Amino acid sequence: MTISLATRYLGLELPSPIVVGAAAPLSGDLQRLLQLQQEGAGAVVLHSLFLEQIERDWKEWIHHQESSSESHPEATSYLPASEPQHLGLEGYLEEIERTQAALSIPVIASLNGNHPGHWRDAAIALEQAGASAIELNLYSVPTSTSRSGAELEAEQLEIVRQVCGAVHLPVAVKLSPFYTALAAMTRALAQAGARGAVLFNRFLQPEVNIDTLETDGHLELSHSEEQRLPLRWIGLLHGRVELELAASTGIHSGRDVLRMLMVGAQTCQVVSALLRQGPGQLQRMHEELIQWMEEQQIDNLTSIRGSLSQQRSPNPEAFERAQYRRVLSSYS
Repeated sequence: MTISLATRYLGLELPSPIVVGAAAPLSGDLQRLLQLQQEGAGAVVLHSLFLEQIERDWKEWIHHQESSSESHPEATSYLPASEPQHLGLEGYLEEIERTQAALSIPVIASLNGNHPGHWRDAAIALEQAGASAIELNLYSVPTSTSRSGAELEAEQLEIVRQVCGAVHLPVAVKLSPFYTALAAMTRALAQAGARGAVLFNRFLQPEVNIDTLETDGHLELSHSEEQRLPLRWIGLLHGRVELELAASTGIHSGRDVLRMLMVGAQTCQVVSALLRQGPGQLQRMHEELIQWMEEQQIDNLTSIRGSLSQQRSPNPEAFERAQYRRVLSSYS
């Protein structure tokens, strides 16, 4: 029996459902990306271009485009930096071109921002640079005491609408789990033109050091138990919204990938497992996938995708409040 791990995501043909998620330590080095491809990655999401950091570059880039100058102040001298988030617009576009030329798997660009700005224009530039798709990371902490959730969501939907209307590339939106009505928001994203949704963005939380009297950020890699939140929502949304769903957070093994596929995910984004275990973890995850499929005599992913979503699960209550009450009362 020949096992196929091929899948489709955002209309793209992928050799595997395991996608390298957006993280500077993974995608800031072309040689590392080539190794990840060799280990079986289905696609790669580049580290984010932060819109607030390129505002100062924008006018210069527009002038360069309009004047058709042969000058490329950043691109001609660009080398992968230790802090890729500071590449600037030209450097990021050059990185897309270089990565797309070197890899045979799709290269998905990532735009990250927290307020209206040059989303549309930046997306056009990413498309021109050769990105296979765009992932919009709507990273926002709603601290205003005067703006309603509906107002903030309308602002984000308008960003998605503008980007999708400006490019021919498929667009996915990476969401937080903190919307008042997440299911309705995903439906609205589809209506705005999005092709997919990534569940979920994993926010970094501040720490308070009581010895130095400082507040600081700290990078904590994910753990397997964190996959339960995206697993639940993908299972709830599968078959109910016209979006291709990608799972993100807490995916560390081939069995974790299987769980996400069973509830309806098209792909799974992996970051922490690769940072902990190295690129070789991809091969180990694929081996687990294939071993399970051989044992179950399943030769492709289509037959298992969504088999345990709420719509098809033999225990649909597992996704809802009734199961919550049962679990609480069962603890001893």
